Amino acid sequence: MTIHLETQSDLEEAVLALIKRDPRLKPVLEIAGMPALRRREPGFAGLAHIVCGQQLSTASAAAIWGRLSAAFDPFDHDAVRRARTDRLGRLGLSAAKIKTLKHLAREIASERLNLDVLAEEDADAAHHTLIALPGIGPWTADLLFCLGHGDAWPAGDLAVQESIRIGLGLKARPTEKQMAPIAEPWRPLRGAAAHLWWGYYRAVRKREGVLAGST
Repeated sequence: MTIHLETQSDLEEAVLALIKRDPRLKPVLEIAGMPALRRREPGFAGLAHIVCGQQLSTASAAAIWGRLSAAFDPFDHDAVRRARTDRLGRLGLSAAKIKTLKHLAREIASERLNLDVLAEEDADAAHHTLIALPGIGPWTADLLFCLGHGDAWPAGDLAVQESIRIGLGLKARPTEKQMAPIAEPWRPLRGAAAHLWWGYYRAVRKREGVLAGST
């Protein structure tokens, strides 16, 4: 059964369930405090927002997203599918991002990609579905969070890796491959665990200054 994190209440309930399951997380919560839910717009708009922001500064990503979302009414997969490539480029999208968004739009329009079904799939299966799409990289967990998937796990996220190193007293920051077995006890709530570790990272970084090698 797939658990969804649609509201702050959902996240808080999931975090408390994790604490009961894994006592190692209790001191993490005490330092981090209850994390806030990270969500985007539902559906294609949320996915597009994430794609637009990849590898850009927060300010640049916000500016591009503002222009893009304002240019189409309504903003949906059909609007992007029909839009001319040069128009999307003038709004600030790179050729690679345009290719990714148009492919997503075509897959949804043809019903080869169903976001409602994807949100119900096992997180690992949904991950494989997403990385098969052009331009979708290791940040697929962000897309699953957008769909409210409660078991999305950002194994490649450096902040989560570093906070786990500190919080669990590891000798070295775990690699992306090592993150899978570490998070296994937290299924099917790995998404809630990720929120907790992000909160812990922010709390520790604020207390100790910017962590070496962190982003």
